[in-house]
Amino acid sequence: MYPELINIGGFSIYSYGFCIMFGVFLGFLYLYRHRAKFIPNSDKISGLMLLCFVSVFVGGKVFYFLERPGYYIENPSSFFENIGQGFVFYGSFLFTIPALIWWLRKNKYPLLYSFDFIGIAGALVHGFGKIGCFLAGCCHGKVCSPKWGVVFNHPKTVANPTGVPLYPVQLWDALMILSIVLIMIFYRSRKKFDGELFLIYTLLYAIGRFVTENYRGDDARGFLFNGAITHSQLIALLLIIAAGILYVLGWKSKRKVVFP
Repeated sequence: MYPELINIGGFSIYSYGFCIMFGVFLGFLYLYRHRAKFIPNSDKISGLMLLCFVSVFVGGKVFYFLERPGYYIENPSSFFENIGQGFVFYGSFLFTIPALIWWLRKNKYPLLYSFDFIGIAGALVHGFGKIGCFLAGCCHGKVCSPKWGVVFNHPKTVANPTGVPLYPVQLWDALMILSIVLIMIFYRSRKKFDGELFLIYTLLYAIGRFVTENYRGDDARGFLFNGAITHSQLIALLLIIAAGILYVLGWKSKRKVVFP
């Protein structure tokens, strides 16, 4: 596809980074628009977005390293040469959650209430990030029939192999995630308990990701149980169970906080 959007005099703007930053911009706008109900101080919102950005980056790279630790220990240059590429979403997710809990408690904001706003903002970043993956060629699908696939042949594409049709799994994920955003926004005023929107995001994405993972072709991300499932599918299953239990408990409690 188009991993490099602009190259002027050696200065490049890469598609993946641009899409991520566009998602961050939309996420910030969403939080800022609802600041009266969420965090009235815009500087606090900026600090929150920075914390999320750092957590997403670190967590994504740590899990990327853990997919092939032996290889990257022996070939550290392969890990660092494209530091802006190569991320694992669930690594970002699992690092960001405790960071958010720490920040919200430190600043005395209602935890579950806040997660519903953050879930929508985070899903916007996630969805546009997947579009960036498609443009860059990472997280690509398996080789498939030409009528179902997309051919990556740009010299800087991350996709491998090139020149053959691959399932556009990245676009499937992007469509799924942005659809979940619309569901959360539509359901926001109807939610039954605080934290419900975030759990909807977690559940629906985990279910969808478990399915689309079957069509992924970047096998380096690792498999478990003699190739039965991938690391991401195992994490998705655990999240479905955990989020399902929390959803039932939340539905029974119907606890909602009125933001001061």
